[in-house]
Parts: sequence; C-alpha cells; structure tokens
Amino acid sequence: MSAKIDFIKNSIQNKTLLKLYKEMLKPRLIEEKMLILLRQGKISKWFSGIGQEAISVGVTHALEKDEYILPMHRNLGVFTTRDIPLHRLFSQWQGKMNGFTKGRDRSFHFGTQAYNIVGMISHLGPQLGVADGIALANLLKKNNKICAVFTGEGATSEGDFHEALNVAAVWSLPVLFCVENNGYGLSTPTKEQFLCKNIADKGIGYGMESHIIDGNNILEVYTKVDEIAKSVRKNPRPILLEFKTFRMRGHEEASGTKYVPQADLDFWGAKDPLENYQEFLIKEKILTEKLEVSLKEEILHEINEHLQIAFQEQKVTPNLESELNDMYKNHQFTAIKPSKETKNIRFVDAISEGLYQSMEKYPDLVIMGQDVADYGGVFKITDGFVSKFGKERVRNTPICESAIVSASYGLSVNGVKSVVEMQFADFVSSGFNPIVNLLAKSHYRWQQNADVVIRMPCGAGIGAGPFHSQTNEAWFTKTPGLKVVYPAFPQDAKGLLIEAINDPNPVLFFEHKALYRTVYNDVSENYYTTEIGKAALLKEGTQITLISYGAGIHWVLEVLEKHATISADVIDLRTLQPLDVETIYASIKKTGKGIIVQEDSAFGGIASDISALITENCFEFLDGPIKRVASLETPIPFDKELENQYLGKNRLEKTLLELLAY
Repeated sequence: MSAKIDFIKNSIQNKTLLKLYKEMLKPRLIEEKMLILLRQGKISKWFSGIGQEAISVGVTHALEKDEYILPMHRNLGVFTTRDIPLHRLFSQWQGKMNGFTKGRDRSFHFGTQAYNIVGMISHLGPQLGVADGIALANLLKKNNKICAVFTGEGATSEGDFHEALNVAAVWSLPVLFCVENNGYGLSTPTKEQFLCKNIADKGIGYGMESHIIDGNNILEVYTKVDEIAKSVRKNPRPILLEFKTFRMRGHEEASGTKYVPQADLDFWGAKDPLENYQEFLIKEKILTEKLEVSLKEEILHEINEHLQIAFQEQKVTPNLESELNDMYKNHQFTAIKPSKETKNIRFVDAISEGLYQSMEKYPDLVIMGQDVADYGGVFKITDGFVSKFGKERVRNTPICESAIVSASYGLSVNGVKSVVEMQFADFVSSGFNPIVNLLAKSHYRWQQNADVVIRMPCGAGIGAGPFHSQTNEAWFTKTPGLKVVYPAFPQDAKGLLIEAINDPNPVLFFEHKALYRTVYNDVSENYYTTEIGKAALLKEGTQITLISYGAGIHWVLEVLEKHATISADVIDLRTLQPLDVETIYASIKKTGKGIIVQEDSAFGGIASDISALITENCFEFLDGPIKRVASLETPIPFDKELENQYLGKNRLEKTLLELLAY
C-alpha cells in the first residue's frame, strides 16, 4: 500500500471541498484540546479518532440530515458534522446534566433523536442489529431513507456481526455497514483476529455487495459513499464497506501504542487524512494560508467558548426520584373494559386473539420470530396472520436471536412497535445481551424507550427436557428497566398481552406451554386491557397466604381443592416486575403465614425476593416462617418420572400442611 493519497475532485464544488476540510479540522482540534483536558483530569477517558476523521466526516456528509447514523467511540466527526452544540458534547464527556445522559453514561455512549444519532454500548456488536431495525422501519415506511452503522474490525469477529449482516441481506435492508479497519483491536493486530485478506471479502458469504475504500482519503470516502447512498435509496439493499485506516493513538489514552511497530506509525503518519488533504487544497489554490488560519481561529474560539459554558455548568445533583422514574418511559394505563360477550377458549387461543387484535389496532406493529409467518409458529399462535397482515409485518427470521432483539430496538428508535417471539424461552440466552444491555438500560441512559414485547413460551410438564422447558423469568426480574409478565389464565393473558403491546417499555411476556391447550376460560371477545403490575386475589381466607404465578397457581388451586377446609388467600401475581407488593403485604398482615410457589429452581428465584420483602416489611405480623416451594437445583430432565420429581408441585402439599401446623 502506498503512503501517497490521490485526491480526485471530480465535479465536487470548491465550497464542498472546503466544507469537508472544515468538518475534518473541527474534530481534530477538539481532540487535541481533549487530550490536554485529559492530562489535567478534567475528563475521565478518551478514545482517540485522530487519523480516522475522513471516515466519520465523509460518511456523515453523504447521508441526509434525517437519516440515522450509528457511530462508535472514535467517530467524533459524526457528532460535529451533525452540528451538535459543542458545549453539550463537552458536558457529556464531563458527566454533567446538560450532556445527553444526565451523567449516567460516558463519552459516546449516547444517542439523540434531535440529530438522528444512535450511540453505542460497550458490547459493540448489537449496534449492527439496531441498524437493521432502523432500516427495516425505513423499508416499511417506504420513505427512501438509509442508515449507516459503524464498527471496528475487532467487532467483526462477534456473532452479532454475522447475524446482523445475514438478516440485512435476507431482508434487503437499506443499511451501510461501515467497518473501520484500523489495524488493532486494543492491542491485538488483525492477523490474530481473522485470516481473510479483507473484511470486505466476507460480503460474498451473505450475497452482499461490498467495497474497499481508502479511509484516509476524504474525497474517496465522500464520493463513493455518496454514490452508494443514492443507489441504495432507490434500490434498497445492504452494503458492506471496509475503510482501510489506522489507529494512531492507544485504544484509549492509558493503553498507549508500545505494541505498534514504529514503521507502521511512520507509514500511517505520512498518510494523515487532514494534513494530506490540506496540502491538496493549498496546491489546488482552494485553501489559502489566510483562510486556513481563519478557520482554525474560528473553530478554536468556538471550542474555548463552549468549554467555558460546560465548565460553568453545575455537576449532577443526585435525585433519587428522577433516577427511579427515568427507568421507564411514562405510560398511563388506559382501562378498556372486557366485554360481557365471551367465548370459552384455551390459553393459546387467548394469546393469539390478543396479538391479532393488537395487529389490527396498530397498523405498523411488526411480529418477528422463527417460523411465525406461513407456518404460524411452532405453537400456531400466528397461524393465519400472514393472510391478514402480510409478510412485511409477520416476518420469519433466521436463527439469530441477538440480531432480532437488537433489530426490535432499532424499530423502536424509528417509531415502530414490535413483538418478538422466542420459539422457546430457553433460546433467549442467545439474545440475552441486547435485552439486558440495550432494551433495559436505554431509557435510563438517554431517554430512548424500547417499545418491544418479547414473547417467551416457557415451562416444564410436557417432557421437553433441559433446553425446551426452562422457566427463566429470574434472569430478567433482577434487571432494572424490564417489565416481566407471567399470566396463569386465558382472560388475563389476553388483556395483559394487549397492554404489554400498548406499553412503550420493554416487556418480557412469559407463556407457560403446559397451559396452552389445557387451561380454558371464558374470555371477552373485545379488545380490552389488563393493568400490568396488579396482582389478582383469587381466593380469600384467614389461615395462610399462597402466592404464585403461571403454572404454579394451578398447583396451588389443585391442593386447596383437595383440602377444602383450608382458609387461604391465593394471590396470582400475574406481573413479576413491577411487583404488586401492596397486595402481598395486605394479605400477609391478615393471615400471618405465607408460601411462595414458583416452578423455577429455588435459589435466586423471585420467591426468594418476595420472602425477603415480606420479612423486611411484615415481620411483626408473621406467625411462622415464610416458605418457598420450588423445583430441584438441577436442569429439567426429559423422563416423565424424573420431571415429576424435579417439579416443586409434589412438595407443595407437605409444605402447606407443615406450615399450617407450625
């Protein structure tokens, strides 16, 4: 590779040539100032993009202002080219209130709808799937818009890279995947990350067009991306772009560059995108020394002026109320009463009906999942949906849970609701990262809600073995920012699913498979809502409180039917997060004894938290220990006898009688 950069103007006007120069100069001068502030301890960390400015600026300049762009932490040029006021950026980097995250997240870990920017999380890969969702929303809106997403060569080794590119290719999504190949993933050189010569070569595996671009040549970046962007707007499809460049400073400043051969630093130093472009403009008599000085003075004045604004701002004052309130987007429950007209249907039918009526209410609601389209899903819940709503809205997905969850977040960013079906709740582990790190944290971090429902067919009792039988709600009840719903009856299931879709926050909706075709209810035929966060008191008594949800509620009712003389409060939680503690406390204070029943194994389950809450808040009212009934501390076995032994159901009666006798 030659150190020489060949700048070709083509038909670019001088005004644009100078604008590109100024747009590269600005992040360079900001970075130089930030490095001084870093040494002074006025900012905590810095990820340098010096030497890579041409990519951020060129790509952003090629996109329209209302097209989403998803940068990483070396893409300062994206933020400055989108004309974000510098004092807000400076406040963000100092963790101040006038930043974009209220001091809750650092550096470039933020987004802003005002500038159509969606920031990264440290896990890198999910960003690509988010772009898929944004692009899908553009496709569904038929607005001829594209989006661009950045990543480094290191993140191309993540499974999310494969999943996101595969989905984008299969769905012909208008997204530009911009890979900045800067030589190192922290200290690991590319030869220790992958063996293919070029990352762009991977495009062929997805049936995807790809290009290699000199990332240090601003004119090549801008003209090629501009040409590609115009083409993709007319003919939607994903493009893989590899920008060859180099990271001139450490991964972050503390790590340094001692592991980089000096010859590489010298070679790429000679290819500096700003200095070479400046020489080109001077040679072409487009940039004069006087104008160069003037532009630098103008930018430095803006930097210093905005730094003073940021320095004068007060630090974040902790406010407990706002911290807790910002976990979710505000949502006022609107009660739509169930009709008196009912029909006796199964649990599975109630789920299907709630989903169907929601698709009718929201004309842009999208369902995504494996085999959910023509096949109707493995439990036939979406059977017939394609003929009514079409394949654009009822979308089969490849087997790629992480990318689809990330895409659901991208849909929400672009104003589209979605329901994701996990074929089995067990498989959510493959999409765990974007659920707990994107969906759950997003509104708290930068006030972007995740308008997503993830349906979770779960539970044992059908002889499906360790990987199709888990009830894994505890993975999510402990994650702030998620709502977790787990109904036991068809009437509740329909109303709660409808409300979960109405709710603009992320909801994990657990559906016990063993209840699908065994539990019937008279279910209202209309579109109605059931409030999330409210338990149901199924029975009232004085001797003991029995608390459960899902299949566990049916275990409780069976035992009480056998022991008709026991006077018990039976609480069906229905929602696990938020938890209706008022109903629990009121019952415990009345009866003085309590058992919490869950199907999951005992340790770390929600029964433990409820037990602790009762002990902390109702201790003086207790007449005995709070008991938990749960399943064994083993995986769920396949054999029916082993499965029966595993489940806590056969230990409930003994525990109940012992506690009553205490």
